[in-house]
Amino acid sequence: MTTTERREPAQNADERTMLDGWLDYHRQTLAWKCEGLTDEQLRTASAEPSGLTLLGLVRHMADVERGWFRRVMAGEDAPPIHYDDQDPDGDFRVTAADTWADTHATWQAEVDAARRIAAGLSLDDLSEGRHRSSPDPFNLRWIYTHMIEEYARHNGHADLLRERIDGATGD
Repeated sequence: MTTTERREPAQNADERTMLDGWLDYHRQTLAWKCEGLTDEQLRTASAEPSGLTLLGLVRHMADVERGWFRRVMAGEDAPPIHYDDQDPDGDFRVTAADTWADTHATWQAEVDAARRIAAGLSLDDLSEGRHRSSPDPFNLRWIYTHMIEEYARHNGHADLLRERIDGATGD
């Protein structure tokens, strides 16, 4: 496993640079929380009855990246990766067959796609697709803000999961 380099977001930047910086910081934080653990540890649930795992969080964030950037912002036909209508929480459910290598590669592919989509847009550009939560389009600014919130919330979960697994703590 590689060492994750987390870069602090700029303190005196324009809005776009700041949003890009905070989103990348939170992406890096999730990778950092998973660093150095075995596949078995990454599949370790928090505490019964919860089945929440670090690997499940990464799977979930791959689907969140895909949903907001590819389906909503770009209007692509990109079905969910890890869940469906019959199992809406499938992204969180991991099995012994799920590995860090595959999960990380899938997540990074979705992050790369998100970056490519966002690179050609302004913060005021409206989404081509829609989300089930609203018939109205979203601007890229809203999506960035939502993604930062989504990662920040789940990084709190990741912090608790990591502490339970091996006692490691940190922001």
